[in-house]
Amino acid sequence: MKQTVWVVSLILALLQLPAIAMAQYQQQNDIPYTESSDAYAQERCKLDVYYPTNQKDAPVVVWFHGGGIEGGNKFIPQELKNSGLVVVAANYRLLPKANIDDILDDAAAAVAWTYKNIEQYGGSHRKIVVAGHSAGGYLLDIIGLDKKWLAKYGVNADSLAALVPFSGQCITHYNIRKQQGIPPLQATVDQYAPLTYVRPDAPPIVIISGDRELELYGRYEEQAYFWRMLKLVGHKDVTIYEMQGYDHGSMPQPAYKILKDHIRRLTTKK
Repeated sequence: MKQTVWVVSLILALLQLPAIAMAQYQQQNDIPYTESSDAYAQERCKLDVYYPTNQKDAPVVVWFHGGGIEGGNKFIPQELKNSGLVVVAANYRLLPKANIDDILDDAAAAVAWTYKNIEQYGGSHRKIVVAGHSAGGYLLDIIGLDKKWLAKYGVNADSLAALVPFSGQCITHYNIRKQQGIPPLQATVDQYAPLTYVRPDAPPIVIISGDRELELYGRYEEQAYFWRMLKLVGHKDVTIYEMQGYDHGSMPQPAYKILKDHIRRLTTKK
């Protein structure tokens, strides 16, 4: 009798689980997102989509990998799986085989593809959050703040639900400076620096950094200055976090929860 009661209780508990926990997920890989005839673009400009099969109007994360704009490959972060999210992971061309304008164009094209196609995967184009680590955070900051990149594809950058850079460089990226003969500890701010495009009317921005004593090349201080400038120009929804005890490579581990918390906060408004 006790066993029967236990089984019935378990069934009732399972029936009460939220839909997110009961969702089934699928993944489609290597979907081309560019119309470029360039052979390198044809090789690199592909994305993967991880999505719940029984949801509609779901929040979407476009995830850009790190690697100094010189390396790395797309992946679906494990921490974003089984969370009721559609996740788009995009590759992009890399230095030195491509130039930075090509790479920024790739990032914009991947976001634009998501904006125009994500309903097929149960996602909402009104709930797109663009996130990424290191080089990925750097790329998303530029295409989210300098509106010309997405405008080329007929997408208004301000229609994005949020920008969430994980330890993204805010001055000109050190590997772009390296090509110019500038060492990594000599800062420059030019047309390839997110700081150049600080504006008050950008989408909500969640800046996440590793521990300032463990970060790469003073990355925390760059992001703190980025945050401060956004506040000073009048941006109404910008937040900064420091993951104490975590270095540049390990800081995503605790940052994913912050990302998911802000997705819930921002997309429920949509």
